[in-house]
Amino acid sequence: MQLTRKGLWAGLIREFRDFLPEIKDEAITTLLEGNTPLIESVNLKDIFGDIRLLLKYEGLNPTGSFKDRGMTMAVSKAREEGAKAVICASTGNTSASAAAYAARAGMKAYVLVPDGGIALGKLSQAMMHGAMVLQIKGNFDDALNIVKAITKDYPVKMVNSINPYRIEGQKTGAFEVSEHLGYAPTYHFLPVGNAGNITAYWKGYKEYYKEGIISNLPKMMGFQAEGAAPIVLGHPVEDPHTLATAIKIGNPASWEGALKAKEESGGTIGMVTDDEIIEAYRLLAAREGVFCEPASAASLAGAIKLKKDGVLIDGDTVVCTLTGHGLKDPDNAMNASPKPVKVAADVKKILKIMGF
Repeated sequence: MQLTRKGLWAGLIREFRDFLPEIKDEAITTLLEGNTPLIESVNLKDIFGDIRLLLKYEGLNPTGSFKDRGMTMAVSKAREEGAKAVICASTGNTSASAAAYAARAGMKAYVLVPDGGIALGKLSQAMMHGAMVLQIKGNFDDALNIVKAITKDYPVKMVNSINPYRIEGQKTGAFEVSEHLGYAPTYHFLPVGNAGNITAYWKGYKEYYKEGIISNLPKMMGFQAEGAAPIVLGHPVEDPHTLATAIKIGNPASWEGALKAKEESGGTIGMVTDDEIIEAYRLLAAREGVFCEPASAASLAGAIKLKKDGVLIDGDTVVCTLTGHGLKDPDNAMNASPKPVKVAADVKKILKIMGF
């Protein structure tokens, strides 16, 4: 069965309704998320040879990250159940998405973020959307534990990926990849922080396979930052560190889901250094014209690493999910780029610098 659609994109709940939990029409809260492009790489042949490399650019969701896929589901369901407020712990993208969708639903949003551990672009979004932002003296895992305690005893709905509706929404990314390609890739690479996305994509691929929409399943390849790689190490990391703040998580909520995706698909959970992440980040922007946040580039960094190791071979189809837009983290973008050249307002001097 191949889905067909008419008219304008209506948001992923309405577009993929047959594959999602039932939600009443009046509760659906959407910013028309989803339907993000699958961009084929054209300028990395020197690295990947005859591998077909495609970039699932989730930075073009309404708040600039893949989190919108799960948030439309989580907030819609909370609204249907009569909740008046939502809460989340976040390293940034979840807070921005929760705040936007809560605003759309006419609900209050409370977000707990690590003090000094969130990129400015994301913090500014949560604030602009009207959320109450609480910066705690601790890391993401501390914030999540507090959120769990609050939602246990008070009438506010948690919208972190522990919420099963988040995973349901995020699995639609796999549906789109399958439909855009007409088949599932050989490998699907994703950054891994809280591990909800790799869990969700695998769920989506399996559902399309079961329905006969695709005839193959990909190997799921998750990559953590070396300084925040609890799944790779096999134990929580108390003090995670990486410049890729979106995946700076020491005890992932969807740890078991990530391992299941890896084992069932025959994939892997690996790690890459911050230097490898930044190199991939630069390559995407400077050679493909695709600007993602640093954590997103962990997927491409992982693919480059496995190509060098001989795991990826000519003829493979490889999809890398780029989880968030580069404008989420302007500080790292400035640090990773050549500095502007200061020059007098003189044509000859400017031409000389230009090499003419």
